[in-house]
Amino acid sequence: MGFGFILIVAILIFVILIVKYLGVFAYDYNSPKIKGAKGEYSVSRLLQKLNSNEYKTFNDIYIKVDKKSTQIDHLIISKYGIFVIETKTYDGWIHGREKSEYWTQTFYTSKEKFRNPVKQNWAHIFFLKEILSNFKQVKYHSIIVFAGDAELKNIHSEIPVVYEHELLETIKKNTTPRLSIDQIEDIVNQLNKFIVTDKKEKNQHNTYVTRNIEERRKNVKQLICPNCKGELVIRKGRYGEFYGCSNFPKCKFSKKPN
Repeated sequence: MGFGFILIVAILIFVILIVKYLGVFAYDYNSPKIKGAKGEYSVSRLLQKLNSNEYKTFNDIYIKVDKKSTQIDHLIISKYGIFVIETKTYDGWIHGREKSEYWTQTFYTSKEKFRNPVKQNWAHIFFLKEILSNFKQVKYHSIIVFAGDAELKNIHSEIPVVYEHELLETIKKNTTPRLSIDQIEDIVNQLNKFIVTDKKEKNQHNTYVTRNIEERRKNVKQLICPNCKGELVIRKGRYGEFYGCSNFPKCKFSKKPN
């Protein structure tokens, strides 16, 4: 077996290994988790352009109170109020209504559902209100930002749902001072008491979120309200029939028929 043949085989093995490595790398890079992290990083870089003397910014923070926890993509505390920002990184066309349980990502030949980001952000704000209950005068601003290549095709929401390049302008539209410098400092100090930095606890939170999502899906499939465990019953509205919670108006959960 000549040296030339051995060299050719070695080169082929090397090429195969490189292709496998690049294939794995590309797969990981394009996974939802990596794309989501990339989008959040891009938004965090954008938020650095805000005046740090006026806007105190937190990125990717985990907050825990007793056994309850939440993760917030971006949080800004300023004299204009508290901005809670949920970042999504998607492709395709995005369709959604403010009060729907799920939104839809569509391509030419397929559809994918994902949790309504407006409702996700409501949950974050409710959580913040609990730990910042002493600050009654605070104005909360919910913003949903899409950082990928998605096109917001059919969005019905009073809560701002914007593209990444519109985010700073959306924040700066709020020009009414609501908090003093001392109040901002007090809020930051209070918030820091509940921010989790331990990696193990963060992983526990992610596990809890995954289980909670699966449980909600299971309940909805069985026509059980995922919010209050009431029965989901057929109702009629301006857009046709839908499933609504039997505990309405106390619980306003609703979903479209399958």
